[in-house]
Amino acid sequence: MKAALRAHLGFTAAVQDTLGGSGNVVWSPFSVASALALVARGAGGVTRDELLALLLGDKSAEIEDLVRLLGRAEDVAVPGGPGEPPEIAVANTLWTDKRVQVQREFAKALKAMPSGAVRSAPFQNDPDAARDMINRDVARTTHDLVPELLSRGVVGPDTVATLVNALYLKMAWRTRFVEEATEPRDFHTSDGPKRVPMMFVRGKADAFGYGKIPGWQVVRVRTAGKVDAYVLLPDAELPAVNAATLATLLEAPTNAPVNLHLPKLRLQLQAELSGVLDRLGAGTMFTDAADLTGISDDPPLAVQAVVHEAVLKVDEQGFEGAAATAVTMRALSVMRPPEKAVEVRVDRPFLFVVAHQDTGIVYFSAKVVDPA
Repeated sequence: MKAALRAHLGFTAAVQDTLGGSGNVVWSPFSVASALALVARGAGGVTRDELLALLLGDKSAEIEDLVRLLGRAEDVAVPGGPGEPPEIAVANTLWTDKRVQVQREFAKALKAMPSGAVRSAPFQNDPDAARDMINRDVARTTHDLVPELLSRGVVGPDTVATLVNALYLKMAWRTRFVEEATEPRDFHTSDGPKRVPMMFVRGKADAFGYGKIPGWQVVRVRTAGKVDAYVLLPDAELPAVNAATLATLLEAPTNAPVNLHLPKLRLQLQAELSGVLDRLGAGTMFTDAADLTGISDDPPLAVQAVVHEAVLKVDEQGFEGAAATAVTMRALSVMRPPEKAVEVRVDRPFLFVVAHQDTGIVYFSAKVVDPA
């Protein structure tokens, strides 16, 4: 599991850096990795190799290591823990049109997950209704923080399946910030100082940690559950961070009292990640060379888009976050509507023959004149 965790930190750093930009960025490595891990579970050939390299840093790695790690992360409660109990909700759902024959093993593995399900949606006959079904389910899981993951037009008549991960997480701080101490303070941006609501807490060593490495200070803030928040504060301009640096930073804090000034936050991101994933080397799944036959080979599938939305709110009581990732899929072969069936009524004498498929050897031959 240690190798899988280090690889997950690498994935986190790589996507964060590729999302880039000069503005705020918030996203959920848990949600995106969960969705892509399920795609990888049903992938083969180059498609699988690329996803494993992206998610685990090694095309020969086992995707189940990451699936198990993500599953363990759904356990956030501490029995008899202090403060307000945590809330978490996770859903991993494969939505398919009735024309798609989902591989039995893939469906079985997905349904075996505590948060896994396979559901039908009318992608062909009513794409908007399918989109609404998915959006309502995501909104329910995320407590309406992600009310419309799939905007109009994302699901089209060529969409035949969508794999969705949704996450909701609400945690209270072990030691809450003092609401009366929150007041406007300067926050130094590249455009100069801006006044923002700045929270304050005098944190004891049992609820806080502190670490310092060259170029960085790190504050760990404990919650009332099995979740910690980390503030990674550079000494100068904020640099890009790789997996090794991120691992070092998260391991740096030790229990220590901290007087922490922290801005209140309300961050949100909506992004289509296909370009990001392609730049990171996982582009085959979007092409006609995709191999997702472990999900379905009737018809074979390719990924259309990877849509992600994340929301994170941080205040004096704790934090509340939600995220969802949808992997929409198209059919590689042209799916034609079924031909009208020919009706045959066997209501008169007939012959009945049972023959070997390859050799033509007849096992049984019968003439039926009265089946009664």
